[in-house]
Amino acid sequence: MHDDLRPSLLAGLIGAGIQRSLSPAMHQQEGDAQGLRYVYQIIDLEALGLTPDALPELLTAAERFGFAGLNITHPCKQRVLQYLDDLSDDARALGAVNTVVFKDGRRIGHNTDWWGFAESFRRGLPDAPMGQVVQLGAGGAGAAVAHAVLTLGAQSLTLFDVEPERARQLAASLCGRFGPGRAQAGADLAAAMAAADGLVHATPTGMAGHPGLPLPPDLLQSRHWVAEIVYFPLETELLRHARALGCRTLDGGGMAVFQAVGAFELFTGIAPNAHRMLAHFAALQDAAATAGAGAAGTRGIARAGADAGRAAVPLGR
Repeated sequence: MHDDLRPSLLAGLIGAGIQRSLSPAMHQQEGDAQGLRYVYQIIDLEALGLTPDALPELLTAAERFGFAGLNITHPCKQRVLQYLDDLSDDARALGAVNTVVFKDGRRIGHNTDWWGFAESFRRGLPDAPMGQVVQLGAGGAGAAVAHAVLTLGAQSLTLFDVEPERARQLAASLCGRFGPGRAQAGADLAAAMAAADGLVHATPTGMAGHPGLPLPPDLLQSRHWVAEIVYFPLETELLRHARALGCRTLDGGGMAVFQAVGAFELFTGIAPNAHRMLAHFAALQDAAATAGAGAAGTRGIARAGADAGRAAVPLGR
């Protein structure tokens, strides 16, 4: 079909430190395969010198520019709730949003993160023991992942967060949905890891801009499985250490793809080809690792998205 005749769609991603995100490439490639003129822009708070306080202006600007919707990532998944008109059942239960759809003058929040993690876990660690699980991180992504872990059958989930009250609140919410005793805020990480079958990591530690390990390395044992949500880099320091010990591991790539599968359908009304998106993600990772082509491409898209964001939101503050 001639380019001018293809249906057009504009979407984007709001977050901090997201210049190297692969979301633009994943969405645009699948859009092209589906016969769409699909443009997906990065709106990076760090690059724009903004804080999450700018969310109201950014959402309004996106609506005025004709965006079909926005993905929302760290540190905005919970902050964005107050600026929305309605929530899907999943988003309301989780108290976190990673996808906002603009429709008929309304902003509807959704959460595709939890399903993305669950689908990745089912494929990557299908027979992992789920008796006792420790999770690091109880923020927006952590809320979604914790919901997925209990949905997958974990008998007990112990939560740790740099803000202990946030872990306590999430545990209470989870027990309300899954039953008493299914989740609790932890006080002793060493004791929890000694009793755990596996570890879920749901904090920014390990991202390109936040290097390091999220826990003391001697707390991991070879019998543990380790699931990560960070995908850039795909092999975080945590996964590298876990694999060296002989742990079974799950990187964050699958969650990144499957949450994008859900978001793509919400934005477009078209069910994407998940296998094709997985293959494209793998190709992007290979290109980034071997020639830097994937990283260079996303940097170019990121610059375009940042320029669009600057035009939309005055920076005189």
